[in-house]
Amino acid sequence: MRMLLILLTAVLAFGQTPDFESSFTGQTLRWDYTHTGTAGEEHIGLDQVRLEGEWPGSRRQLIDDTNLGKYLFEVTDLASGALIYSRGFASIYGEWETIGEAREGKWRSIHESQRFPEPRKPVRLTLKKRDAAGRFQTFYSSEVDPASRFVDRSNIARRGRVWKVFENGSPAEKVDLLVLGDGYRRNDRNAFRKDARRLIKALFDTEPFKSRKDDFNVWAIDVDAAEKGISNPRAGVWRDSPLGVSYNSFDSDRYALSYANRAIRDIAAQAPYDALIILINAEKYGGGGILNLYTTAAAGSGESAYLVIHEFGHSFAGLGDEYYSSDVAYEEFNPAGVEPWEPNVTALLDPAQLKWRDLLAGDTPLPTPWDQEAYDSVSFPIQERRRALRAEGAEEEALEALFAEERLLKNEILQGGPYADRVGAFEGAMYQGKGLYRPEANCIMFTRHNEFCRVCARAIERVIDLYSE
Repeated sequence: MRMLLILLTAVLAFGQTPDFESSFTGQTLRWDYTHTGTAGEEHIGLDQVRLEGEWPGSRRQLIDDTNLGKYLFEVTDLASGALIYSRGFASIYGEWETIGEAREGKWRSIHESQRFPEPRKPVRLTLKKRDAAGRFQTFYSSEVDPASRFVDRSNIARRGRVWKVFENGSPAEKVDLLVLGDGYRRNDRNAFRKDARRLIKALFDTEPFKSRKDDFNVWAIDVDAAEKGISNPRAGVWRDSPLGVSYNSFDSDRYALSYANRAIRDIAAQAPYDALIILINAEKYGGGGILNLYTTAAAGSGESAYLVIHEFGHSFAGLGDEYYSSDVAYEEFNPAGVEPWEPNVTALLDPAQLKWRDLLAGDTPLPTPWDQEAYDSVSFPIQERRRALRAEGAEEEALEALFAEERLLKNEILQGGPYADRVGAFEGAMYQGKGLYRPEANCIMFTRHNEFCRVCARAIERVIDLYSE
């Protein structure tokens, strides 16, 4: 009888969907912390717990069952042990620990945040990380009493004007996307608004966002900079921009990230948001996207629409890069023999368990043949030409002309072959030419294609459902 009661208690604690009204106040808490360490060890240090405004997320989909992310954040009721909220995520730190300086034992501290509905009672906050086998293991936990005097309940400072791009309903029932700008001066506000509207239109002209537009609200905030543009260290350009976005992250010329997480979060807290896009007031091609952090994209680039769509695939749905010939700083981004968590990349360790097997036609071979030799004969020489142009300090127009040439040559190759229009397992993905596979021959996550493949589109829709149902 006692065992039966223990089992019943466990089911009640962990098996039921949390009731929002009884578990949460309806406000938002933000836990800020520093993520510190090397490739061999990591530590978490508390910065602050901060009250924000009304909780903008779903009040029904509180537990994340997508299995996305290198990390998992969990909130459990301290008294009962019941899981009441969770979200998978990735981070700058999680990428940084795979590059050379981290592997050499150099330390770094990176600021991070987790946002969650304000609990009515004390809770335990837990961070989990995937182990060598891809399973989540706890590496940090702490207790938080939301009624504590150590929770900052001061008003959110007004920094810029919040405005609506479009609105389709209550934030609790929609995906709320917030657009910020970095490097736009006060007299550039009209330019920011034009860029925001243009690039949001490009995103929602692309499936599956086009069909699911009614499930979104899009907001924006005018953020005034003292100077135009952002830092570009390789060109000797430095800007103290409000959001701190800079080119050359991880010493990768076109990778644009910000380490000013707290500044970004304080500004973003003025509006409801589930996802962030930061537009850069710059012409130089570049951007970035990290799951449940943000997307960055150079709004002045001729490839700005592609950048927003591709990078938002990363930050919103956890999609992996499918290309393998471009320069990156990562070393062993996905350990050998481990199935990637990204929904559009597989190590094909067990073809019978392929994560998108239900989308395969019955006679599609695994791995799926494609003309990789012809593709590489085009791709790698173009990368060499691109490096040479960058080394020469070529104008952006020359680089964008090369992008256009590359698109035509690659698409011609990828449109051929007997399986070009099928879902399969095409070798070459996530920075590796061998050993990792993508779902279709071409996709916006692989080249500057104009659409997501079927596997990526389905992964995006699953995340839309997480926030809008």
